Amino acid sequence: MNAKLKIFSAIFLVAAQFVRAQTTMTQQRPNVTNRTLITKATPPEKTTPKQYTIEQFMATMRVGGSAFSADEKSILFHSNKTGIFNVYSVPVSGGDAKQLTNSTKESTYIVAAFPNDARFLYRHDRGGNENEHLYLRELDGTEHDLTPGEKTKANFLGWSFDRQSFFFSTNARDAKFFDIFVMPITDLKPTLLYRDETGFDFGAISNDRRFIAFHKSGNTTSDSDIYLYSTETKEMKNITAHDGEAENDPQTFDKDSKYLYFISNEGTDFKYIARFCLTSGEREIVEKAPWDVSYIEFSKHGKYRVVGTNEDARTHLKVTEEATGKAPELPSLPEGDITGVDISDSEKLMAFYVDASRSPANLYVYDFASGKANRLTSSLNPEINPDDLVDGKVVRFKSFDGLEIPAILYQPNDATASNKAPGVVMVHGGPGGQARMPYSAYRQYLVNHGYAILDVNNRGSSGYGKRFFIADDHKHGREPLWDCVEAKKFLNSLGYVEPNKIGIMGGSYGGYMVLAALAFKPAEFAAGVDIFGISNWVRTLQSIPPYWEAQRKSLYTEIGNPDTEPEFLREISPLFHADKITKPLIVLQGKNDPRVIKPESDEIVDAIKKKGGVVEYVVFDNEGHGFTKKENEQRAYKAILDFLDKYLKGAAKS
Repeated sequence: MNAKLKIFSAIFLVAAQFVRAQTTMTQQRPNVTNRTLITKATPPEKTTPKQYTIEQFMATMRVGGSAFSADEKSILFHSNKTGIFNVYSVPVSGGDAKQLTNSTKESTYIVAAFPNDARFLYRHDRGGNENEHLYLRELDGTEHDLTPGEKTKANFLGWSFDRQSFFFSTNARDAKFFDIFVMPITDLKPTLLYRDETGFDFGAISNDRRFIAFHKSGNTTSDSDIYLYSTETKEMKNITAHDGEAENDPQTFDKDSKYLYFISNEGTDFKYIARFCLTSGEREIVEKAPWDVSYIEFSKHGKYRVVGTNEDARTHLKVTEEATGKAPELPSLPEGDITGVDISDSEKLMAFYVDASRSPANLYVYDFASGKANRLTSSLNPEINPDDLVDGKVVRFKSFDGLEIPAILYQPNDATASNKAPGVVMVHGGPGGQARMPYSAYRQYLVNHGYAILDVNNRGSSGYGKRFFIADDHKHGREPLWDCVEAKKFLNSLGYVEPNKIGIMGGSYGGYMVLAALAFKPAEFAAGVDIFGISNWVRTLQSIPPYWEAQRKSLYTEIGNPDTEPEFLREISPLFHADKITKPLIVLQGKNDPRVIKPESDEIVDAIKKKGGVVEYVVFDNEGHGFTKKENEQRAYKAILDFLDKYLKGAAKS
């Protein structure tokens, strides 16, 4: 994951469905397959689709995560079938999934299965506060909190090579920093492996435990280095020291602990795979692509190398057999992205997800010996006909300064020049996020109800090279916003969108863009949908949680420094220009949001009301920075559609 996206995935990045990225575990660092298994979808004929209710859309399941059981006869995953996420187990041969956790309050996610018995690790926070703990499900079904503490945040870092212990980190000692521990599965008594007092992001641990690789942010969100720590000598060494700006991100050590593999864009616009020899200190380039390489991983014994590339809002992946350099032949699979790959310890099986615009993610398992793949879940509500949904289409348009802006277009099935649709410019979180192709319930819900959507990758988005990535630095509220205004003009040019019925919608940083659009370009958009968006940069940057301390300097460079540039931040903060907001706005906010705190939304709503503006406000008492509960998603998406129907679709025609 690039440095900027890594920072903002922790701060202002919201996953494509306005749910926390953690819920699917297939978004930020998508895992693996063997080739470009993305095909162009055949668009359905322009017919009047059947419309579905929000209840029908929410009856579709979201699934994610995977962990093979000790005997590799089943796979553990999480699903929100019950209304919130719980852990399930499904046989690799197929059949009904068995629910293993029974939470009715907090969404619970699979972390890892134990190697020798039926115990497993899972995680959850409380009410969306993001202070996740690691929990052990004992053989008798009881729960054991392995990382207690009211304000403790914990992270699972992986298994040891012998599978007799696992690594994790917590900020229990100091809220700003994460110490690394190893915990044997025999007695579950942790031992400190590394005490952090600097602010490093964990990367990987070598199989022989001699080295830990860390990521360290530089002065900007587009600059970072890799530090290598020796557990024997306690020496910390920067192995990617460089001139200028370059991103370096550790990925994995090889099986024999000879090399550290990492991602870098030093000297190039796009990220490539390189490796560092642990004995000689030599560095060499391993693999390049005409796009950003996202990651590299190896199966447990090094038989397979897996590489993912971020190619035009789609994940292109390959698996290569290291000994032969050949790619296993996968069977024919449904069109879509293949993500979330998990190769079993025996290297005989591979779990993965297939996800496409009209088909939500489903879990598959592939047998390397037989060459057969078996689908294990059926996520889409059977009441919904996929032909009534729409495929995303990658498009490009020129912005105000000639810069080419990529976007994903969703055209309602019945939208034509004679039957024009209202439109919505959608803005992702980040700002270093990316609009992508996989299924999104809220997006399909809006398109199914007649809204054309343009999901914009404005300047500053990831996936399009270094120059595009840094083009928004210290320009927020201006150039990236102007890209969104040009996106509106692009929608107008299509011929099937009502020119005076185009709104703007976004979550997190995208919510900020909504507020900025209504405040700084008040004549452009007919309405706005702000989902936990920033209204006051001064306060947001001053109130970031302590465990983001390591990225504070680069974050200030990216957005602005509240200590030295308060006036600049006030200038780009919609709250201080709320008197200019004249178009209808709906604001949605999680009460327990630790990233964009509730006062951000309270104050912009109050300011608009005082000026007599039209604003609706929906607060979710048991959510944080996103939605983890179906009932809240249902309430949110229904409120958004009702708002758009009233103030956008119902607006006077041009």
